[in-house]
Amino acid sequence: MLNAEIKSKIDKLWNNFWSGGISNPLTVIEQISYLLFIKRLDDIDNANEKRANRIGRPHTSIFPDELMKWSQFKHLEVEKMFDVVAQKVFPFIKSMGGEESSFTAEMKDAVFMIPKPSLLQESVRLIDGINMDDSDTKGDLYEYLLSKLATSGVNGQFRTPRHIIRMMVELMDPTAEDKICDPACGTAGFLINSLEYILEKYTRPESVFTDEDSNLHNRIGDMMSNEEWEHFRTEMFYGYDFDPSMVRIASMNLMLHSLDNPNVRQMDALSKRYEEENKYTLILANPPFKGSIDEGDINPTLAKGAKTTKTELLFMKLINRILDLGGRGAVIVPDGVLFGSSKAHKDIRKTLVEENALEGVISMPSGVFKPYAGVSTAILLFTKGGETNKVWFYDMQSDGFSLDDKRNKLDNGGDIPDIIEKWRAIKKDNTLEPSEEDKWFWVEKDEIAGNEYDLSINKYKEIEYEEVVYDASSVILSRIETLEEEITKSINELKGLLGGQHD
Repeated sequence: MLNAEIKSKIDKLWNNFWSGGISNPLTVIEQISYLLFIKRLDDIDNANEKRANRIGRPHTSIFPDELMKWSQFKHLEVEKMFDVVAQKVFPFIKSMGGEESSFTAEMKDAVFMIPKPSLLQESVRLIDGINMDDSDTKGDLYEYLLSKLATSGVNGQFRTPRHIIRMMVELMDPTAEDKICDPACGTAGFLINSLEYILEKYTRPESVFTDEDSNLHNRIGDMMSNEEWEHFRTEMFYGYDFDPSMVRIASMNLMLHSLDNPNVRQMDALSKRYEEENKYTLILANPPFKGSIDEGDINPTLAKGAKTTKTELLFMKLINRILDLGGRGAVIVPDGVLFGSSKAHKDIRKTLVEENALEGVISMPSGVFKPYAGVSTAILLFTKGGETNKVWFYDMQSDGFSLDDKRNKLDNGGDIPDIIEKWRAIKKDNTLEPSEEDKWFWVEKDEIAGNEYDLSINKYKEIEYEEVVYDASSVILSRIETLEEEITKSINELKGLLGGQHD
């Protein structure tokens, strides 16, 4: 978690933008993102130069002009700094990916909106005081910044907590051969976590090192072949979002994580324009829960069957369409998807169980998405095609944080380590049975089908009732008589004592 000093700097930065006349939270985040991106580019360029010097190779800076580097322009006089950033640095980052890149295409509408030199100078000073070498700090900083989007975002967008994303990535255990997509990617949290997980997974233990600044480098990826590296860099990660600001933020996020030309596009994945199918081997997603789409714009493949405009149901149909046969999905859904009684709800669940291998349902407590929303959610784990035999249900009671608006970290770590451990165990041996202490259990497919494909955990969770054995009424009456006798005796003794007293 971020320390109080960094939080106060971000708060001050936020307030400066607000008082500087930029009041749209998403615009503020976007403008701060550009500055963070520019600083990180300089940090990466300097690190590459150090590495090149260490191994005796030549280094070519990504910046065409030395003055465009953060470490150089931050020393400039205020008007000159503003001129360099607005006229040189910003146009440079907009075209970084090259003419053919999706990054350049999505950045074409990006606008430098910092209105005055003094606001830029103060922003540069504050950001310069934050050490972003540590990837956790960088991630937490971004999350804290995004938490400023207030409560629930537009059209039901809200932040997926990073520890939930990481858990889902670990459960799916992506490999260097996967093609991973998030069709409602927001700021690319699932893609970034998958990228980091794969790099860690394919790093030799002996390659892990701590540099002179005490930063751990455990994401080298030196076990990947040249072909795997090329796939990783160009063809592994895909994201779609209908919000252009989110797409720009996601693209910058991925570029800062070594993907020169991220495959992130502005697209309403539910619309007629998005026609991909049978493409991805892994989908990780937290689609919008609220809001609906114009019925006339719904892709015909998603309009088949029971009619609905609910985005959470349409996204489940979409994910099934874009997954390749044998592809895996880990998707967060609101509880209503699990037990909703409409024909559309039942059809979605029936398809999930009858036409795919539904493997797991993880029920999450309602506080996981606070302070954005108090909605109860679950994670569905499934493979496209295959056959459902029995489904693994886990009743998560704690995610390691308090379930109030403060979301303070708890000492015990919650159920997440146990979820990952038990999931891996049952994936190796699905004959395992839970012990009395376990929070998971199996439900046979036939039982689910017999319950109109209801997937809510309370439908199947056994409630243990403690049997209370009462004595026979004659014994109870006898006890009451004995008690009455004892009370009468005590009263008489008390009277005797009182009668013997003198005034």
